[in-house]
Amino acid sequence: MTDADERRVNKALQGLEFPADKAELIRYAEDREADPRTLRALRALPEGTYQDGGEVERCVPQRPEEAPGR
Repeated sequence: MTDADERRVNKALQGLEFPADKAELIRYAEDREADPRTLRALRALPEGTYQDGGEVERCVPQRPEEAPGR
């Protein structure tokens, strides 16, 4: 994930109360009208519960557009 991707993910999740699971992250970002690239990155996350935005950043694949099944 690039620095620009990290900024987009952080912006999309700003104000979200953690911990949050993958579905909550995506729903929150959709409600905030995140751009398609950000949503693609969040959808590429492994299933699980995330404790904070830093953990989300670390878990997004480097190339979410190439993640299997996305």
